[in-house]
Amino acid sequence: MSKGWKIALFLLAAFVLFLVCAFWNGLMLRFYSVHTGKLTEDARLRLALLTDLHSCVYGENHRDLLDLVVEQRPDVILLGGDIVDDVNPLEDALTFFDALSQTGIPVYYVSGNHDRWRPDFDSVLETIKSYGVTILEGETLAFDLPAGRVNLCGIREYASAEACAAALETAFAGLDPNAYNILLAHRPDYIDLYRQYPFDLVLSGHTHGGQARIPLLVNGLFAPNQGWFPEYAGGLYEVGETHLVVSRGLSYNPRLPRVFNPPEVVIVDVAGTAH
Repeated sequence: MSKGWKIALFLLAAFVLFLVCAFWNGLMLRFYSVHTGKLTEDARLRLALLTDLHSCVYGENHRDLLDLVVEQRPDVILLGGDIVDDVNPLEDALTFFDALSQTGIPVYYVSGNHDRWRPDFDSVLETIKSYGVTILEGETLAFDLPAGRVNLCGIREYASAEACAAALETAFAGLDPNAYNILLAHRPDYIDLYRQYPFDLVLSGHTHGGQARIPLLVNGLFAPNQGWFPEYAGGLYEVGETHLVVSRGLSYNPRLPRVFNPPEVVIVDVAGTAH
């Protein structure tokens, strides 16, 4: 074989490898760690964050997805919105909630925009509750742990910043700043509203990772409500004194492929530090 053919075959193989890596849609595990002085040094809290499933299916009865989650042994599973979709079959999402109910892990949910675009969303919400999922629509759940108090809060999806700001004021004006406060909220673009309250950790989705990435150069190309080159496409951010974790989500659509941006399960480990 001539040198020219060898070079051509090498370039072809490299191009094929590039395409495989760019458009790979296998599930990825993403781990983040945050630390806080509000909990004692021995505190360990593991959160599994799942967002933007959009009624996609991973294996029979979602076993590929849920087995991966359960293997991480999270203390809670947090659903950050758009688990249901306004176009894709509702039954696929309900199968997911049914399978979740069999894990034995507490599950908490906030709505996303595609959830709420469904005309039958109120009845869907009641069905989700029937699977033992706790809905957070402005509620604060307090957990008095040996390591300290943890407040788990959630806010529903609001299309406008003004409506969200009003709901936050109503729900969290009296939030205890001495507790470790976690907010589950679909949209990361409202972070400047969230951080007006004593939230230590905000968990969001919505961005789909900016749809396309260029590793080490562009973290995300375009995200809803943030536009081109979004500031919060996916990852762990420090915004003032608040940690913001943005999941790249779980949905996949062959008509709108993700590029260097595989679907992900996010695990967040919260650890206490010495006072």
